Amino acid sequence: MSVKHGLLALLERGPMYGYQLRAAFDSATGGTWPLNIGQVYTTLSRLERDDLVAALPENDGQRPYEITAQGRDEVRKWFSTPVRQGDRPRDEMAIKLALAITTPGVDVAGVVMTQRTATMRTLQEYTRLKTEPGELPWLLVLDAMIFQAEAELRWLDHCEASLVRYSPPAVPAPTDVEVPR
Repeated sequence: MSVKHGLLALLERGPMYGYQLRAAFDSATGGTWPLNIGQVYTTLSRLERDDLVAALPENDGQRPYEITAQGRDEVRKWFSTPVRQGDRPRDEMAIKLALAITTPGVDVAGVVMTQRTATMRTLQEYTRLKTEPGELPWLLVLDAMIFQAEAELRWLDHCEASLVRYSPPAVPAPTDVEVPR
């Protein structure tokens, strides 16, 4: 998620200062991606440098920001551009499992089971949250998290089935290697 674009989208609502932006972001996402206030102000500084926002005069010790025409163009472009899979962060679980398979002495099935248990608990919590009333933006974020957890469970099922059929290649015995001193 682009913090830059998220803040620009929030500023489309009207001028806000950093703490208001942080609160609005947390409210819109149900607090699932909490922003550090330092990150908000650092991003606002960059947005101002790039003429995407403008700082307004201080009001009661707070400096509000407003989106510029260039910022509006940028946020419109962001909303009209699809998110590519390659743009998303690395999947730590996939990397962990790949390394577990190739690391001697790791109980790979145990790694899968530990993750399945944690993902199942997370899915149950998300499902519980769905029973509580909420605003549509939060409910859509919650739906996305539920679908992602369900997809991870399906992927873990696939991994488990693949492990049953997996025959690891023979690992050559280590050769004597002289360690430089």
